[in-house]
Amino acid sequence: MSVFDDLVGQERVVTQLQATADAAARVVAGEPEGGGGMTHAWLFTGPPGSGRSVAARAFAAALQCDRGTGCGHCEPCTQALSGAHPDVAVIVPEGLSLGVKEAREIITRSSRAPTRGRWQVTLIEDADRLTEDGTNALLKALEEPPPRSVLLLSAPSTEDLLPTVRSRCRLAPLGTPPAEAVAGVLVRRDGVDPAMAAFAARAAQGHIGRAKRLATDENARQERHEVLMLPRSLQGVGSALMAAKGLFEAAQEESGKLTKDRDALEKESLSTALGAGATGKGVTGAARRSAGALKELEKRQKSRGTRTQRDALDRALVDLAAFYRDVLTLQLATGAALVHGDLSEQATTIARATTPESTLRRVDAVLACREALDANVNPLLAVEAMALALRTG
Repeated sequence: MSVFDDLVGQERVVTQLQATADAAARVVAGEPEGGGGMTHAWLFTGPPGSGRSVAARAFAAALQCDRGTGCGHCEPCTQALSGAHPDVAVIVPEGLSLGVKEAREIITRSSRAPTRGRWQVTLIEDADRLTEDGTNALLKALEEPPPRSVLLLSAPSTEDLLPTVRSRCRLAPLGTPPAEAVAGVLVRRDGVDPAMAAFAARAAQGHIGRAKRLATDENARQERHEVLMLPRSLQGVGSALMAAKGLFEAAQEESGKLTKDRDALEKESLSTALGAGATGKGVTGAARRSAGALKELEKRQKSRGTRTQRDALDRALVDLAAFYRDVLTLQLATGAALVHGDLSEQATTIARATTPESTLRRVDAVLACREALDANVNPLLAVEAMALALRTG
């Protein structure tokens, strides 16, 4: 067993990280590192689902491993992977961005000495969400790293971060894992039926987390099916706009399901911490502080809800782009396997009724919608514009 077992299809990166973990163990022991390339800052890149966060978390565990290998058995390994290790902090942006305030908190935390004498590791997932001011603040930790401090950044590509950041990091680039490798993990780790695992791995386009959800959640499969019915709904302007509204509302509903219970629990916990229902001296001042804290919490929750909704929309758009890729594959008779093989009949019908040129324009329309969402365009307007473009081709 190893902490890297769930990092599938990334053999080169695993070899690199294992060698570095060994070098890091030598540093801790006061020995020459042996050319393993241990450094204080790393940048893990790769498309969604490639496992960049999995790689970073596994590397953090390997750095804390008692054996220096990432054995996956010792207490530091299991604590790091579960999020319980005192010297491993995982920062997951819940809103649309990470600002200067959050960056300064990260710097303060990463400057602490490790409590167990190995490494103080700080992992920032979705580091591309750092604002420019936040990035500039973070540069302090990159330019003047404290002893035994390691900063791990995760982002889709090097271009998503400022040159001043990426130039100070060692790169660990990951690619999309093969569908066969993803299916193997679902069978081995999650006990999924091989046929279902193969379907989910291909439909998820190598995204391990999404593949697991498709394989184990009937609602997820139904949501995907409804999204992929959209091309058949684009008969006129009215139907295109209705289809866009349906897609938007489905994303809203999914976001609500994911955030509703958590939002309520956070508000209840905050109210309790601030002494809700208390009486006596000081209650007025406490009430004012409570109102301010509640307002700040609601602001964070709104930002998280917006991000969750846009993430849900983006997953739908990725499925749509892959569907039109399947149509183009059939039109050009490339012989490549279809991503959505269960919808081959629908893709064949559209392929026969349209041209490769129109299909490419439709793919461009889907990708343009994704870019619009990244640029904070009103989601409903962006999806409506895409639906109208898909109708006309």
